[in-house]
Amino acid sequence: MNSLCASLLFYYPYFYWYVVFCVFPYIMFIIFFLDILRMVAARMGQWLNLLVCALILLKADGFNVGITYVENAVVKGAVCLDGSPPAYHFDKGFGAGINNWLVHIEGGGWCNNVTTCLERKKTRLGSSKQMVKVVAFSGMLSNKQKFNPDFYNWNRIKVRYCDGASFTGDVEAVNPANNLHFRGARVFQAVMEDLMAKGMKNAQNAVLSGCSAGGLTSILHCDNFRALFPVGTKVKCFADAGYFINAKDVSGASHIEQFYAQVVATHGSAKHLPASCTSRLSPGLCFFPQYMARQITTPLFIINAAYDSWQIKNILAPGVADPHGTWHSCKLDINNCSPTQLQTMQSFRTQFLNALAGLGISSSRGMFIDACYAHCQTEMQETWLRTDSPVLGKMSIAKAVGDWYYDRSPFQKIDCAYPCNPTCHNRVFDSNVHSEV
Repeated sequence: MNSLCASLLFYYPYFYWYVVFCVFPYIMFIIFFLDILRMVAARMGQWLNLLVCALILLKADGFNVGITYVENAVVKGAVCLDGSPPAYHFDKGFGAGINNWLVHIEGGGWCNNVTTCLERKKTRLGSSKQMVKVVAFSGMLSNKQKFNPDFYNWNRIKVRYCDGASFTGDVEAVNPANNLHFRGARVFQAVMEDLMAKGMKNAQNAVLSGCSAGGLTSILHCDNFRALFPVGTKVKCFADAGYFINAKDVSGASHIEQFYAQVVATHGSAKHLPASCTSRLSPGLCFFPQYMARQITTPLFIINAAYDSWQIKNILAPGVADPHGTWHSCKLDINNCSPTQLQTMQSFRTQFLNALAGLGISSSRGMFIDACYAHCQTEMQETWLRTDSPVLGKMSIAKAVGDWYYDRSPFQKIDCAYPCNPTCHNRVFDSNVHSEV
């Protein structure tokens, strides 16, 4: 282009031709470049607006709570997978709730062998070194009365999950080749001891709750938690999305049963599972609430979606059972499911409701089983208590749980079949995010 322009000036000393062949292309390039910059700026503006909106919502519904490390747990061998100390987030109670305690256990799946535990060790689910220093409290952990009327002024704790076996593991030996510590049961005990020393021993009311793998923890450790307190303390347990069932996948294989057996064997969990179950069944089966929950004597409330999105994705239709990805779109968004897939999911709901029978018939049990495609509904404000939250019998999860805890009224309700409940907040997942077991 430069040589052409020089030639034009030498042979054709006419400014018109110079502009047409030399200046105009550069002008068009500059205009094109500026247009690209304009589009980029506009897109960045959209993202900035979304970020501002997200921050506004967080400020309205949640607040940040700093992390506390249980450093003295290390000498007791009560450590995360990588040997780092356990941790929790603690927002102190106030007013009439100063002697009430809600201990909520974080979720995050499990690791079932050395390979998967080594991968987990590099993340916040296996190391407190990888945990963020602050987390947002909302929903059941909110400190605002309008968002959390029955527990807002309690001492509220979120225990971080870093052992990979729902706080049941206890293997003394540590292989120096991988430096994996399977000590979840010790972590649970050490954290509870730390909280007792900080005032929980004086609790008038106490709750152990959890979400997902943490919800399973609240079931498995419910009676252990009760044993920490005097007889006069009112103690109950909530399990959110923790009632995992033993069901075959779409290929007919017992994928989750095999997986749980491997988790229990790898972590040495058998000794910390209820003896009333392990004396009758293999330890791996006793990781399923349907086989051990009947023997729990402490009042227990189950919050679960009958079409639990994690269980649909990982128990009913895990990747290993769906090599051609037939279920991929359906698992991301229930609206994408075919009639045949929906029929299979209705069968899963039936199995889930049959498994709930393992709780037994007792007035001390509570349940909120909605017809949503969801997983963990107590931690998010939108599903715990908001004007558009899911309801059963015109009652929100927060109201049902609060009335049950304070003995204002019992609550044992099971929703009709999907898609009957218009109040559901059905999950829609990112296709790039995978959480297969």
